[in-house]
Amino acid sequence: METAEQQIIKLIHKSIMPIDRSLSIGRIEIACPKNQAFGDYSTNIALSLAKKLKKKPLNLADDIVQQINKANSPLLAKIETAEPGFINFTLSNKYLINLLTEILKKKHKFCLTKGGDNKKIQIEFISANPTGPLTVGNARGGYLGDVLGNVMKSCGYKITKEYLINDAGSQIENLGHSILKNEQAVYQGEYIDNLHDKIKEADPCLAGQQAAKKILNNYIKKTVRKKMNIEFDVWFSEQKEIREKKLIPQIIKWLRRHDYVYEKDGALWFKSTSYGDDKDRVLIRSSGEPTYFAQDFAYHKNKFDRGFDQVINIWGADHHGDVKRLQAAADVLGHKNKLKIILTQFVSIIKNGQEVRMSKRAGNSIYIDDLINEVSADVARFYFLQYSAATHINFDLNLAKERSEKNPVYYVQYAYARICSILRQKEIKKIPAKATLEFQSPPELSLIKELVKLPDLLVGVSQNYQVQNLTQYAINLSDKFHQFYAHCRVINNGKVNWSRVKLIQAAKIILKSLFDILGISAPEKM
Repeated sequence: METAEQQIIKLIHKSIMPIDRSLSIGRIEIACPKNQAFGDYSTNIALSLAKKLKKKPLNLADDIVQQINKANSPLLAKIETAEPGFINFTLSNKYLINLLTEILKKKHKFCLTKGGDNKKIQIEFISANPTGPLTVGNARGGYLGDVLGNVMKSCGYKITKEYLINDAGSQIENLGHSILKNEQAVYQGEYIDNLHDKIKEADPCLAGQQAAKKILNNYIKKTVRKKMNIEFDVWFSEQKEIREKKLIPQIIKWLRRHDYVYEKDGALWFKSTSYGDDKDRVLIRSSGEPTYFAQDFAYHKNKFDRGFDQVINIWGADHHGDVKRLQAAADVLGHKNKLKIILTQFVSIIKNGQEVRMSKRAGNSIYIDDLINEVSADVARFYFLQYSAATHINFDLNLAKERSEKNPVYYVQYAYARICSILRQKEIKKIPAKATLEFQSPPELSLIKELVKLPDLLVGVSQNYQVQNLTQYAINLSDKFHQFYAHCRVINNGKVNWSRVKLIQAAKIILKSLFDILGISAPEKM
C-alpha cells in the first residue's frame, strides 16, 4: 500500500504533465506543516518550477490544484494554495478511517514498505579498537547505526550490521606495553589492572593480542549485546580477514598495475588528489609498514567485493580527516557513489551542571556500561538518538534520571503504558466485531493523522539518515495521545466509545512498532 506522501507525489506528477509534458520535474519535496491551518501536507513545487515555466508561483500552484481536483482522489478532503506559491493538502476523514482499519488489520506490518527493493546495504559502526571498554562516544555511533539499520530493513533493504575489529597494528602493541606496565604503557584504568593480573606473557605484541581478545569478548561484546541491545551480523577481524589473507599486498599490487600510486622518499603514495582529496596519502611507509589507510583501502575493497549496493560508515568526528581519502579510494575502486560516511560529534556528560571529563588512556573514561547502569538502557539509547549526528551532545545526567514529563523517554513510554491501562479495563474485554468508526473531535482526528505518518517518516529516514526524526515523532505522537486522553473519554459512566477503543488500539500498535525500531522497551505498566 502506498503511503499518503507517495500518493500525493504521484498526483502532483500527473497534474504537471498537462501543463508541460517536456518538463523535468526532479524531486518533489513534501512537508508536514506544524500549523494545522496549512493542512496535513504541503509542497513548494510551484515555487521550484515557476521560473522554468515562466509563471508566477501562485498562478502555477492554482493550475496544479485545478488538475489535481480533476482526479477526484478519495485521499484528499481539501487542496488549497497559499502565498507565495505553496500547495496545502488536507486528508479526508474517509481515507484516515481506512488507514486506521489498515493499522488494526496489519499491525506492525502497516509500517513496512518495499522501496528498498532488497538492495544490499552494509552499515559499519562502533568498530572501536579492542583496547578498552566502550565509552559513551563509541555508544553514540552504535545507537545511530543500529536504528538506521532497523529503519532501512523496515523499508525493504537487506541490511548487514558490521563491526570492524581493529586487532592488528600499533595499538595492539601499545596495549601490550600497558598490560606489562612498562615505560611505554599508554592505556590506564581498572580493566588494565585486571588484565595485568591475568596475562603472564612477557612479549608486548603477544600480551597485546591476548588482552585484545579478552577485551573484545569480556567487555565489548557483552556491552554491545547485553547492555546496548545491539546484534551485529558480522564481527570482521582485521587480523584474520585482512592481514592473514594478505589483502593489503593484493590491493597494493592492483593499485600499482593501474598506476594509482607512486614512490617518494622511500614510501608508496596514493594519488588521492586526482580524486578530490586535499593531498596524496601514504599507503606504505618507508619502513615497509602499511598505514591505517592501506588497511582501510583493503577493507573497503573487500566490502564492495561482497556485493553491497551501498556501504555506510558511521565514524566519530575525530576521523573527519579520513573522509576524502576513503572516498577517493572508493572512486578508484569503481564505487564512487556507493560509500556514505556519517560523522558523529562528541558527547559531553554533564552532572550537577559540571562536565565529567573523559579519556580512555588516562583511565577516567565514562564507559557506556556505567552510564546505562545509572540511567537505564532505554534512557541512554533514546537520549543519544534525539540529536542529529552533526550536533554535539551534552548528556544531562540529572535530567536523564528524572521520572517526569521533562524526561522524553519517560514521557513517550508513559503514553504507551496509559493506553495499556485503558485497554485493561473490564468494560473493554469484549470488543464488538463490527464497531463503527466515527471521529469528529479535533483531538481524535489529530491523533489519527499523527499515527498514519510513520510509514512516510521511515521512508524519509532511510534516505536522509536523520534518525533523530524518529524520537521527535515519538514525542509528537505522545503529545497527541495525551491531548486526546485529556479531552476524549474512552469510557464514560460505564459506556464504552468503541471508536475510541479502536483508535487507542491503533496508537498502541504504532507506538510499539516505533519502540521496536528505536530499540526501547514498551512497558505496559509504569
